[in-house]
Amino acid sequence: MQKVVGIIGGMGPLATVDLMKKIIFYTPAKKDQDHIHIIADNFSQIPDRTTAILRNGTDPTPFIIQSAQRLENAGADFLVIACNTAHFYFNSIENSISIPVLNMPLETAKFLHKNNIKRVGLLATDGTIKTRLYQHCCNAYNINVIEPDLQMQKEVMNGIYAIKGSDMEKGHLYLSTVANILINNGAEAIIAGCTEIPLVLKSSEEICVIDPTEILARIVIKSAHETELVNANGEN
Repeated sequence: MQKVVGIIGGMGPLATVDLMKKIIFYTPAKKDQDHIHIIADNFSQIPDRTTAILRNGTDPTPFIIQSAQRLENAGADFLVIACNTAHFYFNSIENSISIPVLNMPLETAKFLHKNNIKRVGLLATDGTIKTRLYQHCCNAYNINVIEPDLQMQKEVMNGIYAIKGSDMEKGHLYLSTVANILINNGAEAIIAGCTEIPLVLKSSEEICVIDPTEILARIVIKSAHETELVNANGEN
């Protein structure tokens, strides 16, 4: 029997919709009933994760846990988090519920390892960079992560918040500029390590963009059809 996926969303709303669209798009369905049952909590009132991590802003943990528990109570069999930076709170989320949670940075590192990519550039929020979510996961697979310098990181954040404000053209300008610099600095590919980034940055002849949202969507489809799920630590 197909499992129900719950999406902790709203961080931001466009990124949540993008994840849902990718799950639907990549599902090999011939009719409505073949698609996965998705319950999405587009909880945009969750406080900003980067502000909380770097500037002592409101702790989003209770809000994210509330969302996770709401989804479990609604009938979800496993959860995903439609925000990279929110994975900083992964353990607290996982410990608050009795169903598994998939880990997007970890699944991305596994994908890079499987495809023999050894050096990647990382575009992500200040919070994701600071907490080294992707660096830790990639280091476990001997993958070198190239980070933007301070000025480039300011441009990345400008691009991310431009997308959150629906200015896609401005977002693309900032992010593509930094991505090209990282490629010139030796990156084989670019991790779009914020769920807003894949909305404007795509692979081209010049840049290979690794989209963690797409990777997660494909894992969701696979997991929904598995008889038994495991959590991020490999436990049943």
